[in-house]
Amino acid sequence: MTSPSPDPAAPEIVMYTSAICGYCAAAKNFLKSQGLSWREVRVDLDADERQRMVERARRTSVPQIFVGQTHVGGYDDMMALHRQGGFLPLVEGAAS
Repeated sequence: MTSPSPDPAAPEIVMYTSAICGYCAAAKNFLKSQGLSWREVRVDLDADERQRMVERARRTSVPQIFVGQTHVGGYDDMMALHRQGGFLPLVEGAAS
């Protein structure tokens, strides 16, 4: 986890990851560069968490990123949303 989010009332960022995942590392580096914190859930270590991720995201690949209850998707999805100007407002709680 990185430094605390600027607003403690902001939605929690949850990222489902595995140990050997370049996109997971890229997603964490992006969040860190934005000064954001997240909760990492390692699905390679816990089959129940993997199943929970699949049920929530309807995807089996990692990373799977959630902001609050909103499924952002994987790294490419998060970056596309960021380029469209939608990721930071979502994190700040302006969108749901």
